[in-house]
Order: sequence, then structure tokens, then C-alpha cells
Amino acid sequence: MQQKTKLFLQVLKYSIPQLGKCMQKQPLNHCNFADHYYNRIKLKKYHLTKYLQNKPKISELARNIPSRSFSCKDLQPVKQENEKPLPENMDAFEKVRTRLETQPQEEYEIINVEVKHGGFVYYQEGCCLVRSKDEEADNDNYEVLFNLEELKLDQPFIDCIRVAPDEKYVAAKIRTEDSEASTCVVIKLSDQPVMEASFPNVSSFEWVKDEEDEDVLFYTFQRNLRCNDVYRATFGDNKRNERFYTEKDPSYFVFLYLTKDSRFLTMNIMNKMTSEVWLIDGLSPWDPPVLIQKRIYGVLYYVEHRDDELYILTNVGEPTEFKLMRTAADTPAIMNWDLFFTMKRNTKVIDLDMFKDHCVLFLKHSNLLYVNVIGLADDSVRSLKLPPWACGFIMDTNSDPKNCPFQLCSPIRPPKYYTYKFAEGKLFEETGHEDPITKTSRVLRLEAKSKDGKLVPMTIFHKTDSEDLQKKPLLVHVYGAYGMDLKMNFRPERRVLVDDGWILAYCHVRGGGELGLQWHADGRLTKKLNGLADLEACIKTLHGQGFSQPSLTTLTAFSAGGVLAGALCNSNPELLRAVTLEAPFLDVLNTMMDTTLPLTLEELEEWGNPSSDEKYKNYIKRYCPYQNIKPQHYPSIHITAYENDERVPLKGIVSYTEKLKEAIMEHTKNTGEGYQAPNIILDIQPGGNHVIEDSHKKITAQIKFLYEELGLDSTSVFEDLKKYLKF
Repeated sequence: MQQKTKLFLQVLKYSIPQLGKCMQKQPLNHCNFADHYYNRIKLKKYHLTKYLQNKPKISELARNIPSRSFSCKDLQPVKQENEKPLPENMDAFEKVRTRLETQPQEEYEIINVEVKHGGFVYYQEGCCLVRSKDEEADNDNYEVLFNLEELKLDQPFIDCIRVAPDEKYVAAKIRTEDSEASTCVVIKLSDQPVMEASFPNVSSFEWVKDEEDEDVLFYTFQRNLRCNDVYRATFGDNKRNERFYTEKDPSYFVFLYLTKDSRFLTMNIMNKMTSEVWLIDGLSPWDPPVLIQKRIYGVLYYVEHRDDELYILTNVGEPTEFKLMRTAADTPAIMNWDLFFTMKRNTKVIDLDMFKDHCVLFLKHSNLLYVNVIGLADDSVRSLKLPPWACGFIMDTNSDPKNCPFQLCSPIRPPKYYTYKFAEGKLFEETGHEDPITKTSRVLRLEAKSKDGKLVPMTIFHKTDSEDLQKKPLLVHVYGAYGMDLKMNFRPERRVLVDDGWILAYCHVRGGGELGLQWHADGRLTKKLNGLADLEACIKTLHGQGFSQPSLTTLTAFSAGGVLAGALCNSNPELLRAVTLEAPFLDVLNTMMDTTLPLTLEELEEWGNPSSDEKYKNYIKRYCPYQNIKPQHYPSIHITAYENDERVPLKGIVSYTEKLKEAIMEHTKNTGEGYQAPNIILDIQPGGNHVIEDSHKKITAQIKFLYEELGLDSTSVFEDLKKYLKF
């Protein structure tokens, strides 16, 4: 059966503390495991290609979008030796490691969104959905199942793949780079594969099989960025498509997740603060779903299943941070939940994976990454501290009960493959391709003290051999909203900046999720100004410790991160020389008062309701970037906006830009001759996406802007970028 991407804490990217000892429990029995998604490693020379995430995170259904990341190894090529065939009985991890050790040190790409099902691998090759036999996956010997060009989309790509249990059908969600709209196509697998059906605006989807061995596809329909309807469909001679569930509360959205053992399809109904989960029997999908626990305001929970027991990640109880609980599948209500595992304070659970005899937790504790391996037979807990350079996980879900593979990455280092082998009780890392960035750069983890005494974590990167860091340019990153972490995935343009002498600083301010649910709570609603104070403290601390100076300091933010970035430009513009913003949220007050916008109701828990409560209205006025523009000096600002962005409407960005230019003109007039006015650039891109992370045009425009504003020569940096990007 097919493996599904995990739900745990990809949902809203909330953090998770207070867990560290294993509670007394009964030993668990064997359960079935699905076949796995995995990363196929392919050799390439001198260019960087993308890998697709295998499933959009639930957090990306809020004010964020699925991202596509990069991976490469910038190493010199070596003459290739004849490759010996690998033994058939070698497990997947050993095959990967052996190939890496024997391949020449060329660049390689890591391709995701691949499904291993039965004896086949399903993936995208060029503009086609294809499959090949597992042992031939690296030989370009594949069968074309569907040509994406039939959809007549501009540069379509596959965002997600699901294979029906008996491999009679495969479903794929297809998107384009410049739009959030998606199409789910269902392909009937036969000697001549044909498209059986297509469904527009599908968000999540999963297959189950009913008592008659008929494949049933459940999927959610997204309308105006809201995902409230669940449908189920069958194909072939008994074709039908019917609505299964509609969520009537517009502040909630619905997401489907199939438990790892495929026993239950979970229907997750949630908003920023509250969730409710229903179980659809994977063996009897036409039966009515079973409610686990009715929604309780402030209670979040997410569910996995193993051996007739539910494992529930929830914030219920004190402290109101996530902990892992357990109950029998036939008594799922909250009064039956037993505490199973707790974590240390200031710990966030990134993800959770279930195996035959183990539960693996992927954690971030005090801004460092860990893996906790819980032995379900003996209650043992093994905590593994991961390399200090690592800033993020890339999950490599698989069904092999012997191994738990994953990748680690950082903003300046491409993903590196690791596998925990249960039998040995050891963590193995990819060998043979040591990235030179490990020797030429440093990663530091510092803290800044905010106005109220809170210590705010920062992650800093710079070249090892940099001299006089005070004279080096600094690029500060901030987000601080929705309980989401700053993005710390690999970005080639960030690596190039470090190679060129820049300092990168990631400020994990309150409102984000790096230190737990409380860290988010302390930076939302009427505590949003804490995030601004944290950002100010971080930049002042960096300057105070010899990292750059205001005339060489730049700031970057996207989406909701624009709130804090824009607020800092109003309150402390002297700290900055230049700012780049992408699809920034700058007009909080007017946006939150417009209930016709698709996300306003969903966002009330983050910003408050200024339409009905003067307290929130007055508080938002204190920090809203648009509301606080005034005639004064500002840093130069480059704004990238998208013409048909539904999440952050273009109207608000244009209004902000015009008002800012008017204030600067007035300040320039009052200041007199000799004043150098800042540059304010609004770059409006076509398309309806929210953030296009991989846009070469955007990347080059932003870097060009930063170099020009700081008076730096950008020749070498663009030459270096050509190693990574196809221009």
C-alpha cells in the first residue's frame, strides 16, 4: 500500500514543548506499513534543479503556500568508473549509501514527489507523469502515464501523487508556478493508460478500498482559498462523485490524512486555535465517520494509528504545549486519553513517524535539532543531537521497519541524507560528498535580550575567514506570525551571499513557533508588538557584538513577515539601509476589517477583530505598517507583489507604496538640499500565486537591489549564481 505524508505538526507549524520521559504503557503488536515515498538520487553536472515536496503542509493552507526547494553539491567532477550492480537483497538505505560512496563527486539533484508502490516508482519526468520498475528507476526506462500538456497549463508540475491500493488508478495533483489553483487528474492504469477523470481546485486527497474491492478517492475542494468541502468518488463501471462533508464554520478548513498503516482516513477540521478529527474506516469507507473528540476552543490534536490504538499529539492539559497521548481506537474520546510521552521545555515537534516497534520524534530544542527514538517494546528513549549546522528536516517517509531516513539542510547547505537504523541503534550519514561550505562558513546560535527580558534566539551564518565582521553586509530575516518557524531550507542565493562575504541572521522572534505554542501566543493579538521589540533587540545585539553596522544592514521578509519588517521601518529606520519584501502584509487594519476577503475570518485569531472590538482596532493601529507611515527618513525598500494574489491583495501593497512615497517626498522637501532620498521600488509580477520562491527574475532583482543600495560590486555574485540556477 502507498505511504502518505505525515500530518503531525506540519499542521499550522505550531511548536511543541514539555515532553521528555516515557510513561508506563503496554507493549504494542505488529501493524501493516505502507510502501514509501523516497528520494531518488540522480547525477547532474553544473546546475541546480528543484525537488518538490511530496505533499503541501497544512500550515501552507493558512497565509503561506507550498514551496519548492533546491539541492546541489558544488564539487568538481571526477572521471566515472564502471558502476557495479547492487545486490537485490540490499535495503534502500544501503543502496543509496553505496551509490553515494562509489559515484564520482559531481553535482546531483534530489527529486521528490515520487511514490514507490508495489514494484513501481511513480514520478514526473519532463512534462509527463511516468512510472518505472523500482530496479530501473535510475535508468530512464519508464512508461508514460499522462502528458501534463493536455491540461494546457503554463509550465505545470506535479505537486502530489497517490496510487490506489491495488494499483488500478493513480491520482496526481498538478499546479503551475504562478497560481495556487490545482487540478487533480485520475489515470486508469492499463496497457494504454487513460485519464479517467479530473477535478479542479483539489487540496488534499487519499485513496481507500471498500468492502467490494472498489477504489474510493476522497478529496477536499478549495474555493476562494477556503477548503470546506469533502467529496468521494469512484470510477470505472460504478462511476460517481458525491459531496461527503461540508464544514459550515468559515474560520475552519478541512484536510485529509491517511494514517501510516492505512487503517483510517482522518478528516481534520481546524483553524488556528482549535481542531476536530473524524475517523473514516479504511476498510468500510461508506460507513458514517466516527468523531474522536468534538472541537473544544483552544484544543489542538492530530492523530496517528497503530495496532488498534490512536496516538494523539495534542496541547490539552497543562502546560498548554503539545504532548503525545494514547487511547484505544474504539474509545477515542478525550476522557480516555492517557499521557504517553512528554518533552522538555522549549521543544518543538517538527514531525512524528510510527514504525513496528518504534516511534520517532523529530524535534527542535533551544534552536537545535534532535531525533528522539522511543522503543515501544521496552519504553526506552534514545535522544540524538544532530549536527549543529542543521536548521531543518526534510522528511523521507518510508515503510521499511528497519530504517528511518530523513534529510537535514540549512539556508546555505543543500540537504544531506541520514538514516537511523533500529537494529544497530545508530544514526548513519551520507558519505562521499562533503560539502565545502562546512569548512568555509560558520553557523552561530546567539540570543538577544528583548525589552521585557525575554531571550530571543538567532541563527547566524558567515564565512570562516571573514575579517572585521563589522564592515561586512548583513541580511536579517524575520517572520514572527501564525506559530510558524522562519524558513530555513536551502536557498542557493543565500549561499552565494555568504560566499561573497555577507552575514545572514535569522531572528526567531515571538509570534513564530520556534520555542513552542506559548512563543506564538506571546506574539499574536495584543502581544504583536513583542515581535517588533524582539526584532529591534536582535539587530541591536548583532551590531553590538560586531556583526555589521546600520549602513550595511538589510532586512528581508515575505507575507506576514512584512508586518514586523514594515513596522520596524516606521519605528527604527536608522537600523537599516535597505529592505526587500515579497507579497508583504502591510495594511493589517483595512484588510482585517474587510470580511469579503477570503482569509479575514480565518485570521481573526492571529490579529483580532477590529470591526467589532475597539481594543483590537486601537492595538493594530499601533503597529500596522500602513497606518504608521510618517514624513521621516526610511531605508530603501524593494517590494515584489503578485498581480492576482488572493492572500495579500495587491490593492493594499499599492496603497502602502503610494503613501510611503508621499511621506518621503514631504520629508525630502522639509530636509532641504543634499538629502539623499531612499529608493522605493514596487515590482508587480503577473500571476495569482502568493510567493514564488524559485523565481529567477525575483532573486536577481532583489540581489541587484541590495548590492546597488550598499554600493557593492555584484559581478562575482551573479557569476556564482549561474552555478546553481539556469538563467
